[in-house]
Amino acid sequence: MPSKLKQASLVAVGVIAGVLLSLNFSAVAQRETSRFPLPVDELRSFAEVFGAIKSGYVESVEDKKLINGAINGMLSDLDPHSAYLDQEAFKELQVGTQGEFGGLGIEVGMEDGFVKVVSPIEDTPAFRAGLKPGDLIIKLDDTPVKGMSLNDAVKRMRGKPKSPIRLTIVRKGESKPLEVTLIRDVIRVQSVKSKLIEPGYGWVRISQFQEFTVENMVKHINGLYKDGPLKGLILDLRNDPGGLLNGAVGVSAAFLPAKTLVVSTDGRTEDARRKFLASPEDYMRRSSDDILKSLPAAIKTVPMVVLVNSGSASASEIVAGALQDHKRATVMGTQTFGKGSVQTIMPLGNNTAIKLTTARYYTPSGRSIQAKGIVPDINVDDGLPTLARVREADLDKHLSNDQDKDAEKNKPVRASAPATAPGATPNPDEKALIPMEFATDKDFQFQQALNHLKGRPVITSQQTAKAPEPAQPAKN
Repeated sequence: MPSKLKQASLVAVGVIAGVLLSLNFSAVAQRETSRFPLPVDELRSFAEVFGAIKSGYVESVEDKKLINGAINGMLSDLDPHSAYLDQEAFKELQVGTQGEFGGLGIEVGMEDGFVKVVSPIEDTPAFRAGLKPGDLIIKLDDTPVKGMSLNDAVKRMRGKPKSPIRLTIVRKGESKPLEVTLIRDVIRVQSVKSKLIEPGYGWVRISQFQEFTVENMVKHINGLYKDGPLKGLILDLRNDPGGLLNGAVGVSAAFLPAKTLVVSTDGRTEDARRKFLASPEDYMRRSSDDILKSLPAAIKTVPMVVLVNSGSASASEIVAGALQDHKRATVMGTQTFGKGSVQTIMPLGNNTAIKLTTARYYTPSGRSIQAKGIVPDINVDDGLPTLARVREADLDKHLSNDQDKDAEKNKPVRASAPATAPGATPNPDEKALIPMEFATDKDFQFQQALNHLKGRPVITSQQTAKAPEPAQPAKN
């Protein structure tokens, strides 16, 4: 037996060496690897474990499965956004940036072993079913989520269009789990919407930053100006989970002077230390023609409100932070998610890749977004209980904010939602599962943004708005 284990270990070392030699990283990654010698003792321990599994595990396991699992474990232990992308996941990522992919339409993370909703994507099965940021998914059909990896849970939620899946969720503030059946669909995200609220006031919503977001935004803004100049504009980034960096730079550049700093990044490699300006070379990917040239000049000065909430993450936080720092717009809503880290896609062989966190984002004034987010200029409550709002700082193993070393020590303790209450059964009453209606008379934050643009008083809480007027003394 020892000789077999030793033989298997030697085979494992060879496998590891082969994997390390075949990784198709960028030149920067190769330089970084050469700077740091491989940890021989740790790799020997890895090889011994590999050998033990190959020779003694109750069932035979393929080398590929073990190596992929090791890579996945290495990355998932770093932070919530670094991950190994198998062929299916890598393809989904590539297709998703173009605005079309299969599934439920939901951005998720992990918390306490459960799948946590970061943000439902607008006009998708998850959004229409009324899922909200902060919901914990505890069951997929009849299978408990506890113990699954995030990748495994996501794979279960994917499937053929028109096929059903039953989610059981725990929502803070609800006494019983909620159960809802979603029908999978091909998700075609319309990343930009707009409407003329009334003469002189426009609303533009960006639900996700995709490959054609900047071009689509230009069309919508030009459409709003067809009926005459605007007196005010609302840029709605609520529940926008982010997306492509160049899209965030382009959207910001539409409202800022040319060559203005939009965002900077800082990491350990030279490529990770960059400044992104309101310049075509930093937001145009396909063409040398500046798509923003066709915008009316007045778009640079029109009074603006940017709406954000705890579901606004990454690219949407870059836009809000840039317009806030340059005092170009009033940011209104609730504190954003706080995903201020940069993920670089590094292709491997066999159409797989790793998504690795390589830098942090900083606003033009030098503020780190990571685990803090953007604090609005005017806080307007969205009606959710405080504990129902999920942010980057609540995720396990989140990257720290390098400007706030005491953040973890001072972080308030948040109560975890119970997986199941003793004897609890799913609540068939789905009244709690009501999707958010944007830019309507029921949209409290939107109405307050319009009030601000018109110079009217802004009410910061729906509770205040609904509070009964004090009784007047009776007249004799």
